Formats: sequence, structure tokens, C-alpha cells
Amino acid sequence: MNFENIIVSSENGIGQITINRPSKLNALNVATIRELHDAFQSLDENNETRVIIIIGEGEKAFVAGADISEFANYSIEEGAQLSQQGQELLFDFVENLKTPVIAAINGFALGGGLELAMSCHFRVASDNAKMGLPEVSLGVIPGYGGTQRLPQLVGKGRAMELIMTAGMIDAETAKNYGLVNHVVLQAELLEFTKSIATKIMRNSPAAIGKAIKAINDNYKDGVDGYKTEIKNFGKCFGTEDFKEGTTAFIEKRKAIFQGK
Repeated sequence: MNFENIIVSSENGIGQITINRPSKLNALNVATIRELHDAFQSLDENNETRVIIIIGEGEKAFVAGADISEFANYSIEEGAQLSQQGQELLFDFVENLKTPVIAAINGFALGGGLELAMSCHFRVASDNAKMGLPEVSLGVIPGYGGTQRLPQLVGKGRAMELIMTAGMIDAETAKNYGLVNHVVLQAELLEFTKSIATKIMRNSPAAIGKAIKAINDNYKDGVDGYKTEIKNFGKCFGTEDFKEGTTAFIEKRKAIFQGK
């Protein structure tokens, strides 16, 4: 696939998506959201891809927000449609992928950028990263899942404060809040994230996909995550990965998983 706003590569089972709009601090516009959807879908459907890392081009920003110029004159109906389509096409889509997605936050992750990072399965930040949801300073609220995912990650009170003040927090504060898992030097960010990806790749892709589904269902209204866990636990027994994993354990050797 040829993209205008992103760069996609794959090596040794790790797919990498780089948002490539450095002159706009990698801001998300509608075209970029569509390209990201296509890239994530393609990598997720490729059985050779075991982990996906998303990062922003340059050293200043992961994604500094949405491209405000695109929707400054939208009507009420157009605004609601923008939010719904974006959530369905990218943010909810990423959260529910069977392939693990790690956000490598290099620099600013604001507004839609932080919402994109929060839709990933977990996050690693560079030491110069700054995160926030400044939407209310523009007279709007977070529209790509920010009001839902931020409280899940940092708690209701902290989410209320961050959203209502439109403030930014640094990487260490984000780590203390549970918003990011690790903070590393910017020069080490990508390699560190890849090292985590390598650890993930030692395990069963089939089991990981089912674990992602079970964890996510805990946060969905009207869905019993425990029932999903029971169902997916049972499904694992019918996979080749389960047979390989248990056989390798008994034979005291390293398992070679195929994701089947």
C-alpha cells in the first residue's frame, strides 16, 4: 500500500506505523485516520505480524492533536458524525485488534493524539513526552474516546481534572498515574519498545488475541468479561498453539508458536 501521511514497515514480526506529518506535528486529519485504519487492518491480517508499534515522525510529537482547521466550521450533525466515524474507523478498531499494539509516545500526545495512544493496548513514553486533552480550551470535548478511556486508565478524579483544566502532564507523572507503562530516554524509545515486542512474540499469538478480547470486555457495558474469559479459555484448548505450548513444556523445550 502507498500512503501519503504514514510510513509502514515490517521486520522480524514487528510491524511499525510512523505518522509522517512532522510539519503539522503529526496532527490527525481525516485522510490520516483512514490511512491508519488501512495500515492497522493490513498488519493485523498478516499472520507474520506479531506486534504493532505506532510512533510519530521526528522528535517533537507523537501526535499533537487533531487537525482543527478541518472541522472548525462543522455543524452539530457534522461534529457528531466526525466523532462516530473516527471512533469506529480507528480508535475502537485499534483497541479491539487481536494483534498487540504498543504506542511509543515521542514528544507531544495531545487531544486526538493521546486518544490514539490510549486506544493502543499499552504505552511507552520518551522522557520529554507531554500528554493532555486540551479540547475544552477550544469549546469542545474529547471526541475520540478520551472521556471514556482516560478514567479507565488514571481514575475518575484525575481524568476530570486533566480534562477540565485542559492541562498537560509530563512523562513521569503519566507513569505515576498509570497512563504509560515505562519512561525511557527518547533516543532509546523505539529500541526499548521493540524489546517489549520481542518478549510478547515469544508467546502464543492465538492466546494473546483471546486475552485482549477478554480484558476489553471487562470495560464494555452489558458484557460480562468473566464469561468471555471462560469462553476464550476453553477455545484455547482447540488451538495448535495450546498443543505446541503444553507439549514443549512437557518436553522441556522452547515452544514454537504459529498463531493457530
